Amino acid sequence: MSRLTVATCQFPVDADVVRNGRYVMRQMLSARERGADVAHFPEACLSGYAGADFPSYDGFDWELLERVTRQVLALAGELGLWVVLGSTHRLTGDHKPHNSLYIIDAAGDIVDRYDKRFCAGDPQELAGDLAHYTPGDHSSVFTINGVRCGALICYDYRYPELYREYKKHDVQLIFHSYRAAHMTSDRVAEIRAALGEGLQRFNHASTYPGITMPAMMIAEAAANHVWISCPNSSARESCWGSFFIRADGVTSGRLPRNRTGVLISTVDTEVALYDSTAAWRARAMAGDLHSGTLVHDACSEQRTQL
Repeated sequence: MSRLTVATCQFPVDADVVRNGRYVMRQMLSARERGADVAHFPEACLSGYAGADFPSYDGFDWELLERVTRQVLALAGELGLWVVLGSTHRLTGDHKPHNSLYIIDAAGDIVDRYDKRFCAGDPQELAGDLAHYTPGDHSSVFTINGVRCGALICYDYRYPELYREYKKHDVQLIFHSYRAAHMTSDRVAEIRAALGEGLQRFNHASTYPGITMPAMMIAEAAANHVWISCPNSSARESCWGSFFIRADGVTSGRLPRNRTGVLISTVDTEVALYDSTAAWRARAMAGDLHSGTLVHDACSEQRTQL
């Protein structure tokens, strides 16, 4: 039996690397005290998020980020705790850095790094993530306590192909880090206006991130039969609180918006969960986009007559 206890962590991420680091290490201690095997943090939670928490990486203190990162690594080794840590990975020369998740094992070693593949922005790379970050080109598959895991970051959620790719690698749990927070009241009002006041009563949230991100995670969990941990920054305004979804698409825990917290969830890959697509998923992934057996029949092939 493969069981894994996950701490999905949220705190108000900002541009202060030292402050962010204190939150990370404090929540690592809390996670371990509560029996977690792995602590999972939001996107860019250690470095802060360029273009939102601070204007750009011009003058960024990379040496400070490395020092605090090494403190996190050392604490992970002391606690015997895996950590999935959102940060920024520096590249050489004029290349923009990666928006990354460091995969840190219980010995305090970085065993892999996931770099956000779909960075939001325009094709000219002058706006959004692409103004500040270089996209990645790889998946990250790793195993904790016998559970096969993968990693994704925020806007990657818009691309279900990434979930299918992980499913092809038999991934059972995806650590999907987000940053849908630290929004000004003017920005929230702008998004709500774009959504349309008349439609808000039909939705459980009033912003695009609040509506689409949790809904997509539920859909991906159910369609691919994977567990998903979804941490988000709690910096005001946060669009939603961190949550955890079982492989059947059922949300099993959620933290409140705009408040620091740690959500503890247990993955049990042997538990019998509802999976209506189990019989046909592999065929669909191979390109056979139907269930059952096809027949050759004139009445089937003629599509313009009764």
